[in-house]
Amino acid sequence: MLRLVLSLSLVFGTAWIHAKEMNEPAPDFTLKSRQGENLRLEDFRGQVVMLNFWASWCGPCRQEMPLMDDIYEQYKDLGFTVLAVNVDENREEAHRFLDKVPVSYPILYDPESQVSEQYNVQAMPTTVMIDRNGNARFLHHGYKPGYEDEYEKQIRQLVRE
Repeated sequence: MLRLVLSLSLVFGTAWIHAKEMNEPAPDFTLKSRQGENLRLEDFRGQVVMLNFWASWCGPCRQEMPLMDDIYEQYKDLGFTVLAVNVDENREEAHRFLDKVPVSYPILYDPESQVSEQYNVQAMPTTVMIDRNGNARFLHHGYKPGYEDEYEKQIRQLVRE
């Protein structure tokens, strides 16, 4: 039954769990970026990080990513960044997607889904808000129009802390 719910969530982009508050250390990782450099989550300590897991086949990701780019541009000077982790096995699929939906924040690649497994990603997209101390504070599964308002509210809270 859970597999059916997850499948429907992926297909229809609905969030069976919208947002969950938490306060636990975010697992550290290092992934290759679109520019070819290795980026490590720990290197962003001191910033608020919106960690977003996405895939090229994900319709809700296509809607969400330009909105996240607007949020990134608005808050980046306040110690905020977005790290978007692509889980496609074939990087070229992600590149084709990004040609159509360009963004200015860092894109990372997790083709073996090792990091997405660390974060127990169960739906696309999945977003984790990480505070300046490296703690995962909010977890979002899926995306529907309007979620970006909650993202901004959480970012403002975390930036002020």
